[in-house]
Amino acid sequence: MKKLIFTLGTLLASQYANAFNVETISIPSEHTKEIHQATVILPDSYNSENTYPTVYVLHGWSGDYKVWNENTSIANQADIHNVIIVLPEGNYDKWYIDSPIKEKSNYQSYIGIDVVNYVDNHFNTKKDPKQRAITGLSMGGFGAFNIALNHLDTFGNIGSISGGFDPKDFRFNWGLEKVFGNYDENTTFWNNKAIKNTVHKLIFKDINITIDCGIDDFFIDSNRELHQKLQKLELDHDYSERPGGHTWVYWNNAIQYQMVFFKNKFIAN
Repeated sequence: MKKLIFTLGTLLASQYANAFNVETISIPSEHTKEIHQATVILPDSYNSENTYPTVYVLHGWSGDYKVWNENTSIANQADIHNVIIVLPEGNYDKWYIDSPIKEKSNYQSYIGIDVVNYVDNHFNTKKDPKQRAITGLSMGGFGAFNIALNHLDTFGNIGSISGGFDPKDFRFNWGLEKVFGNYDENTTFWNNKAIKNTVHKLIFKDINITIDCGIDDFFIDSNRELHQKLQKLELDHDYSERPGGHTWVYWNNAIQYQMVFFKNKFIAN
């Protein structure tokens, strides 16, 4: 009997763990003049009679649209919170900006316009910005804030995990100069892309904010700096530091906290 109960329990757990539906879609872009793939995770409850909040989750440097699903349990979050999760392509190292020097490298507009419009037109989403969130890890954490700050009427919820919020502090790393340009020649652009210098645009905006970074992460200082700037501006936000570094173990844990945060905000609206 014990063996039967164990087997039945294992079977039910396995069925639940795989109840969500993972799809790979192709999204044409007016802003990059390419077709990019994306991963869409639909909750088991998904049907044509209901609409669902959407969470866009961006990958980090050297990643792609597959890595979040391959390295974490993020797909389970679609079932747990009854939301659609979208994992778009950021093209390895393009930093989710509209580049002033690299032609067709407009991933800020690609995500903020092309991807959102495609998902809203092809899936049963709640189209209210308050029912739409964007977050990401590392390069994607910076990207989530950069995209949201340039599309304030699109995203009502912003998050970041281990975000690199001030690119100029690392301008010789991770291909930054390929899309930002030479710092000395494009100083204004670099400085304007530091999130602390543009986050004031959130004043008087009804946007929910959550930030998470490990205390051993090399981006911890820029996270603390942004946290302090938000406090100075008296902008409500959720801020977390926990033991951990720039690792998938940390990100797998952190995304679960952020999904709870987003779901609570979806319900409140």
